Amino acid sequence: MSRVDAHHHVWDLSVREQSWMIGPELDPIRRSFSIDDLAPQAAAAGVTATVLVQTVGVVDETVEFLEVAAGNDLVAGVVGWVDLTATDVADQLAGLQARPDGAYLKGIRHQVHDEPDTDWLVRPDVHHGLRAVAEAGLVYDLLTKTPHLPAAIETARSFPELTFVVDHISKPVIGEPLDPWAADLRELAALPNVTCKLSGMVTEASWTDWKPADLQPYADVVLDAFGPDRVMFGSDWPVCLLAATYAEVVETAEALTADLTPSERTAVFADTATRTYKL
Repeated sequence: MSRVDAHHHVWDLSVREQSWMIGPELDPIRRSFSIDDLAPQAAAAGVTATVLVQTVGVVDETVEFLEVAAGNDLVAGVVGWVDLTATDVADQLAGLQARPDGAYLKGIRHQVHDEPDTDWLVRPDVHHGLRAVAEAGLVYDLLTKTPHLPAAIETARSFPELTFVVDHISKPVIGEPLDPWAADLRELAALPNVTCKLSGMVTEASWTDWKPADLQPYADVVLDAFGPDRVMFGSDWPVCLLAATYAEVVETAEALTADLTPSERTAVFADTATRTYKL
């Protein structure tokens, strides 16, 4: 089965620092990572297309990622960044899409989980930006944690014309009680314009002694709430390397979806991402 990895990153520390990379615990990934580093691992896992996702709030990175996509057959789409609160956000998006490689821009993301205001998503200036994202025909990736989910629900309900993608199942702390994360995620999943990435779970567990069984209850909530047709696999490479190799992340996703039918597994590992991001 040909697979899509709907969420990974690259970065070059000689170009810019990753501002989120704070603390010695992140030393294992404190180096540059390129598509050439990912390609053999993706090939070994049967991944033939990927979505390259922003890591910092810098438009220049989005431009660089579009160039990466245009120059590499593996990257089928880019989720970039623009300042949603900027008055000229529509012009910024139009400028990116007008580039020769602009067709690779599939979505926009912001590190909402780093905003001190858990209601950031419902701010009028943010909604102005999201309206521009919708009008540009792009997807919006939700990078949230549990406290941000009520605002995400309100926002997704306010923009039925915009497709939202929940990154990393909204980053519940693996091992803690399922609620309120599960209850809020189910409410979000009730909205038909929201999909969810089965990604980022290994780094929300104990990095040194997690096992697939620890993740299964969370994956079950996601698969039950959204259904396989609105769930997509993502590796979160190279962040995942803090807790697992690329192969281990793929194998874990296979284990977590073992009870699905073949067609449902195809949805999770390829079709949902291809449809959602128009790859």
